[in-house]
Amino acid sequence: MRILLVGAGGVGGAFTAIAARRDFFERIVVADYDVARAEKGAATDERYAAAQIDASSADSVESLCREHGITHVMNAVDPVFNMSIFEGAFAAGADYVDMAMSLSKPHPDAPYSKCGVKLGDEQFAQASRWEGAGRLALVGMGVEPGLSDVFARYAADHLFSEIDELGTRDGANLVVTDDDGNEVFAPSFSMWTTIEECLNPPVIYEKARAEVDGGWFTTPPFSEPEVFDFPEGIGPVECVNVEHEEVLLMPRWVDCKRATFKYGLGDEFINVLKVLHTLGLDKTEKVRVKGVEVSPRDVVAAVLPDPATVGPRMKGKTCAGLWVTGTGKDGQPRSTYLYHVVDNEWTMQEYGHQCVVWQTAINPVVALELIARGIWSGAGILGPEAFDAQPFLDLLTEYGSPWGQVEKQP
Repeated sequence: MRILLVGAGGVGGAFTAIAARRDFFERIVVADYDVARAEKGAATDERYAAAQIDASSADSVESLCREHGITHVMNAVDPVFNMSIFEGAFAAGADYVDMAMSLSKPHPDAPYSKCGVKLGDEQFAQASRWEGAGRLALVGMGVEPGLSDVFARYAADHLFSEIDELGTRDGANLVVTDDDGNEVFAPSFSMWTTIEECLNPPVIYEKARAEVDGGWFTTPPFSEPEVFDFPEGIGPVECVNVEHEEVLLMPRWVDCKRATFKYGLGDEFINVLKVLHTLGLDKTEKVRVKGVEVSPRDVVAAVLPDPATVGPRMKGKTCAGLWVTGTGKDGQPRSTYLYHVVDNEWTMQEYGHQCVVWQTAINPVVALELIARGIWSGAGILGPEAFDAQPFLDLLTEYGSPWGQVEKQP
């Protein structure tokens, strides 16, 4: 396996650190628009090489694939670049993996009740093309989406005879401090992506509505707040609806009555996002400022701390998981939370990367190893739910980061 890793930022850097301990690949070409950043990632292992790439250009992706004999393209950049990387991989004859799908567009008339262009629609439109070519595009294979989708497959195969709801619930007790020990506002993940998913209309799936837009519909941002009690000392966190790929992926392969995604953003973060939206600083369209054209969202992302650098000043744990309710294999009501908790102190000590980007990066590494071994295989546009979950969860544990399961009151 010869991998082109597009993006050497927080997640890409963590990807190189994790993969360096494994032997399932022959070569990884670490590519970024910033050559210095690519070189830093490539210095992790002698099997790595650095290259410059324009992620917005399918031709640039194709050219680099052909130059290095790439078999698999790993997309680790903001999803605004998904389609160019996706198409460049196909043109080069390589398989493809990403951690977030092609972007959505709100419904022009009813954005908070009806879907417009859904997450992944542009990619799924090419499913027959990829399948016909015998090529695999494994989409949504990060932590969220990704690991929770694996949990959905596991729950359906091993725990439940009937599923009422697949409810992704993510939360953390992370804090970032300044040099004086005071808490500061510093996103632990790409601010560009965070703005995109949190300010877009959240998507919900209900099987009973399947005759209308396949069962998917939208609500206003930050809707339906609920307090969820996270395990391993994180505790109760208020979670709200957020647009996310799991809701678009899970019902395609796992039979359920309802699918949701809720995230524990916190009041401060929600207020920041609302202010950015009010001021128009969430917009991606460029504006002219003193003769220079800039995207307001790019400016916001640029002035905030780089998520890859906040690890030494971060404390706490992050939890990604899936709350499944329904009927167990024994015919009794069941409520189970499948989860993965990562402690920032551990990832910083063990890998030198903060826990949020590390937790995101480990899942595509595990998936690529399963593909390299021939344990996961297929053709077309497939989500993690399309594959057997047990080998993935076993390998995740082998990597030294076990998953957990807790029963809740039905």
